[in-house]
Amino acid sequence: MPMISRRATLALPLLLPGAGAGMARAAEAWPNRPVSLVVPWAAGGSNDVVARLMAPHLSEKLGQSFVVENRTGGGGTVGMGAVVRARPDGYTLLISSASNHVFNQFVITDQGYDPRRALDGICMLNDVPNALAVSNALGVNTVQELVARALREPGLGFASSGVGSSNHLAGELFRLLTKTDLTHVPYRGGGPAIADLISNNIPIGFLNLPTLLPPAEDGLFKILGVGSAERVSVRPNIPTIAEQGVPGYSVRSWTGLFAPHGMAREDVERLSAACREVLALPAVKRKLDELASVAIWSDPAETDAFIRAEFDKWGPIVHAAGVKRE
Repeated sequence: MPMISRRATLALPLLLPGAGAGMARAAEAWPNRPVSLVVPWAAGGSNDVVARLMAPHLSEKLGQSFVVENRTGGGGTVGMGAVVRARPDGYTLLISSASNHVFNQFVITDQGYDPRRALDGICMLNDVPNALAVSNALGVNTVQELVARALREPGLGFASSGVGSSNHLAGELFRLLTKTDLTHVPYRGGGPAIADLISNNIPIGFLNLPTLLPPAEDGLFKILGVGSAERVSVRPNIPTIAEQGVPGYSVRSWTGLFAPHGMAREDVERLSAACREVLALPAVKRKLDELASVAIWSDPAETDAFIRAEFDKWGPIVHAAGVKRE
């Protein structure tokens, strides 16, 4: 039998049927390097908090670092656009919200892409309820009283965290459903808006419940209702706006996880399943409760369907309200 050289022996695995393909698949298995979670908002916001809550647990479950990267600007368009243009290899993902994912498409003239086609849903993560608050000086205690006051005094101002934000659209939907004449007063974030509610410089605010709770519980202003379809489990004493005479009122300030269109389906499914496991962890559930937030995991197909439904719902509302961002 002829002698086989050492070089030939080392090459044998490459000659075996399927060996090369198997080794290539192993080398390419996702994830095999750090994954970037792009948050298109500043650090400390609700989307950023959720991203940083999820990241270490995803790292543990999937064996690679998940790194939160804040890319701010343009009302969420800078970070979102960066993910849309990224390779669909699973290493650049988007932590997205209703404001940048849906509302921006209607209030900005042309973004150059449609999120329903440019991004694939991985899963929904959580829901942050919007809430309606009023200054103590306004002298109303229920939504019905506010509507009556607004009908008597057209032009009352309502604060939001910015044009095209979920808070802004929450106010516009309220205005349309109650047929009141309210004036939108945009702020650069929830903090300044809350300061003016406390000082009675603005009578009404539509803002995220977690930011409203501490000052409201100190008696600095009143929360009249939450914008969710059902009462929030961590504050069941606060009624919904819908149950106080505004049927059909529901605004969701959600957070979801998305990938550039074309990410391998098996990797999308694997990541979605890992997120579901993370959201079920007791420590994660406790943190979400502290944020007055609710986990709303859904699978990739359900996530894409949810986004399409959000577009169908909000397009006519934004059009009717005439909302535009300069």
